[in-house]
Amino acid sequence: MTNLLTRIKNTVLADLNEALDHKEKKNPIALLNQYLRECEQETEKVRKLIERQYRLKDEFAREYQQAADLAEKRKSQADIAAKAGEQELHQFAFQEASHYEERATRLKNMLSEATAELQNLENRYEEMKHKLKDMHLRRMELMGRENVSRANQRINRVINNDDFSDKSYSKFVEIDSYLERLEKEVTQSYNQNTIDVRIAELEKSMKKEEKLLNE
Repeated sequence: MTNLLTRIKNTVLADLNEALDHKEKKNPIALLNQYLRECEQETEKVRKLIERQYRLKDEFAREYQQAADLAEKRKSQADIAAKAGEQELHQFAFQEASHYEERATRLKNMLSEATAELQNLENRYEEMKHKLKDMHLRRMELMGRENVSRANQRINRVINNDDFSDKSYSKFVEIDSYLERLEKEVTQSYNQNTIDVRIAELEKSMKKEEKLLNE
């Protein structure tokens, strides 16, 4: 049974890895985005744990202060009972003071440990955030390169005329043909209008000269 379960597990993992490899080859940026989202989720979990550690540290500090205050209070009460000759009350207050002092000592150590652990967590959390930011920047860099690569491929198809069925190329051909027809029409109209104007000016000039000769 154990060997069967192991084979099933290995088969499932192999299929999963094959699917991931296929996905990575098909769309590597999408897979990278998925990894980044998972990293962001883990970073958020760490942030919440640090917030919890802050609350625990504050709780340790309150408990420590309370125990220390009660220890001082019981010690003072024990002194008063001793001066008043109340031996039983003195003994009770003294024992209470000892208990609170032990508790305060233990809480002080716990507070110091929690503070040190919190500092370590904050340092590692900052490191996580920096790494996450670096990964985002690297993703932007890769996306930029991918865009340039895709754009160059499309430009090459259009310029080199490798794919006549490509829609972009067909559109370029259509626009180019339209520009050629438009250029011919405009040139022809310009030449025609220019000739008409020049002939009209020549006729007008010739009439003036003829009139001067007849006078």
